[in-house]
Amino acid sequence: MTLLQAIILGVVQGLTEFLPISSSGHLNVFPWLLGWEPLSEGMDVALHIGTLLALILFFFKDWVILVRAGYRQVIKRENTRDGRMFWYLVIATIPAGILSLILDHIAKAIIGDNLGLEMLTISFFLIVMGVILYYVDKNSKSTVGYKKISFRQTFLVGISQALAAAFPGVSRSGITMTTARALNIKRESAARLSFLLSMPITLAAVIFDIPHFVFSWELLAGILASFLVGIFVIKFLLNYLKKGNFKIFAIYRVIFGIIILVCILVR
Repeated sequence: MTLLQAIILGVVQGLTEFLPISSSGHLNVFPWLLGWEPLSEGMDVALHIGTLLALILFFFKDWVILVRAGYRQVIKRENTRDGRMFWYLVIATIPAGILSLILDHIAKAIIGDNLGLEMLTISFFLIVMGVILYYVDKNSKSTVGYKKISFRQTFLVGISQALAAAFPGVSRSGITMTTARALNIKRESAARLSFLLSMPITLAAVIFDIPHFVFSWELLAGILASFLVGIFVIKFLLNYLKKGNFKIFAIYRVIFGIIILVCILVR
């Protein structure tokens, strides 16, 4: 993989990891469409390191507050909103992580090295989840802000992450934001909750796959590109969702899914 290809993939990762349009789908489809070599496990780790660093930087103060409050709730019996939210996130992440591993192994066993089946799966779930995202977002009420999110809502949104591991093209951010909207969580709060829930599970995945990371300038370029673009996209999405909706992302998913399907048929 060339340095330019690594930078392009880093930009793609930074753009698609946080928008509800499937980063894994794009990272698998782009090399296939452009005739590049498939994404290596090392580059995949590098790109997720970049977006994980973007999350850590953007939400660092939030996590400091959450961790402190969670500690005080256990040690000093201080029952605060931030303390409860910390433990909501912890409890929701554990089963989501376990289920993600199980479903990921099942998906790999079914799809294997069948590139055509993988592209077809990505196309199918881009379209289906795009339609579902549009319908759910349009018909759900926006009655629950971030500070009012319950344990039940956090747990359901957290566990939904596992579906992204099973089905390429679903999108981790897409399924969590769709689930949050179905539970009447406001759009910006849905995105914030999705990002907070993604950090522990992404960190665990990076640590698990770190043996595949062997330093190279290409991997470093991928990290930097995904980090810088990721920071911009997180800020953009949170600001956009204060007044905007998910319609544009749903439409994009359907169009991109159809393009992939056409390419499959042509090839």
